[in-house]
Amino acid sequence: MEKPSFGKNGVLRLPPGFRFHPTDEELVVQYLKRKVHSCPLPSSIIPEINLSKYNPWDLPGGCEEERYFFHLSEAKYPSGGRRNRATRSGYWKATGKEKEVIVASNCGNRVVGMKRVLVFHQGRKAAARGIRTNWVMHEYRLIGTETSNLINSSMFSTNGWVLCRIFKKRSAAEMHPSSPSASESSCVTELCDGSGEEASSSMSVTSAP
Repeated sequence: MEKPSFGKNGVLRLPPGFRFHPTDEELVVQYLKRKVHSCPLPSSIIPEINLSKYNPWDLPGGCEEERYFFHLSEAKYPSGGRRNRATRSGYWKATGKEKEVIVASNCGNRVVGMKRVLVFHQGRKAAARGIRTNWVMHEYRLIGTETSNLINSSMFSTNGWVLCRIFKKRSAAEMHPSSPSASESSCVTELCDGSGEEASSSMSVTSAP
């Protein structure tokens, strides 16, 4: 069996045709929980990175795909509570409330983590001068009994490993491109005439009903 091929900064290159699309539950239980407790991961596909040193468009990996990272979160103030999410040229701003990540079992549903949605803003956070971008981050953290056997679980509620899913949200124009006009809805194919020289021939394209 071939060993995984790693690219820049330890980001795993998946073979053509393979996609990494884990659920929220899988990210928390199979990856984040194992990372926190120093257990072997199912795959070394998620690298560690300091998000404060990168703008989202500078992160390793392809910008057209979702990217996943482990980040060692830091408190913004010594007393804990709010997290520091500033970067070189902007900051990640939380939107809405955290949502519970729930695992269903024979004993009932169990909350294993929390998911928060953040949007990247360019500029300074002070005086609300940041400019909203299309970059989105889903941040996952453990809670409750999932951290109960850690040496300092109370500190871990505000500091420690988080798992981040980062992607660029497509704009309305990208999601719904304008349809070409009748005069534009044709493609040109290259044909060869009897002399062996190439000649252009247009072939109309019609959409299926």
